[in-house]
Amino acid sequence: MRLRIATWNVNSVRLRAEQAARFVDEHAPDVLCMQEIKCQDGEFPREAFEAMGLPHLKIAGQKGWHGVAIASRLPIEDVPTLMNCREGHARCVAVKVAGVEIQNFYIPAGGDLPDRAANPKFDHKLDFYETLTAALKKRDPKDPLIVTGDLNIAPGENDVWSHRQMLKVVSHTPPELEAFDALIKSMDLLDLPRLATPEPDKLFSWWSYRAADFRKSNRGLRLDHILASPGLRDAAIVDGQVASRVHDDVREWERPSDHAPVTADLKV
Repeated sequence: MRLRIATWNVNSVRLRAEQAARFVDEHAPDVLCMQEIKCQDGEFPREAFEAMGLPHLKIAGQKGWHGVAIASRLPIEDVPTLMNCREGHARCVAVKVAGVEIQNFYIPAGGDLPDRAANPKFDHKLDFYETLTAALKKRDPKDPLIVTGDLNIAPGENDVWSHRQMLKVVSHTPPELEAFDALIKSMDLLDLPRLATPEPDKLFSWWSYRAADFRKSNRGLRLDHILASPGLRDAAIVDGQVASRVHDDVREWERPSDHAPVTADLKV
């Protein structure tokens, strides 16, 4: 069976419900992991997702900010999140679908100053990574596990529009790149979108609203990730190929999120 997992920072689920319906209709994800839903649990547009064919929901909402959710075509099982946000933000939600554990995260952006001592938001971001990495080290690499979401780091030189210029900008600074590398190495996670689109091709999932034409300026970042445990290697790599992509056309739709959805297929 094909299990298609999508991650998307929707930047307000109530504003993007129609776009979500269009995306689901066109690309048929079995599981849609969302970040920045920006609503409380009771405000989530459940009926809209039921109409999309994604009736199984796990929601961790928050008033005004943050919030994450998972919507599934298939039944879900509850599983604990790998960690909780130290600030009490709704940034983590987890389920098991078709035997695959899916951990969905909205990791803090980190503010503007890449200095842990001077910027509590940056310290929060790195602390989040350190805590998550420590939790992953305790897991069996053979577990069928997906770590996904808006992880707010563009980890490679070709995951940013300018490696040299972005090294001083939060999302691609050396401490963040080290934190992301430690996360990957914690259990030899597979970076599915990058395996599908190997270096040195550029690969972005976020473009600023400031650009009138995001494609023309193309100052993008790859902030949205689908990472798989070694236990899913055979499910993710079929006949030497990985089926994963960034749906950048969604960024062209009317009133878009600044993030595009990312999908990956597993054979389960």
